[in-house]
Amino acid sequence: MVSERFSKLDRWRAKYGVLAIALSCLLTAINSWGQNWILTSVLGLGALVCGVLGFFDMKRTNDKEQTS
Repeated sequence: MVSERFSKLDRWRAKYGVLAIALSCLLTAINSWGQNWILTSVLGLGALVCGVLGFFDMKRTNDKEQTS
């Protein structure tokens, strides 16, 4: 068996990467509010989807850490 050790950055990216993308989508949607409604709606939807994925990913990661 190969024992892999991940750096702190890799662990942070695995746990919080999706939430960082959701935050950037949300900030860009707020910044473009009123200029281009199609872009704003796509970015808002992307922030919503990425936020939900990030929440459940963090929940799964925390459950794994508690059981290990």
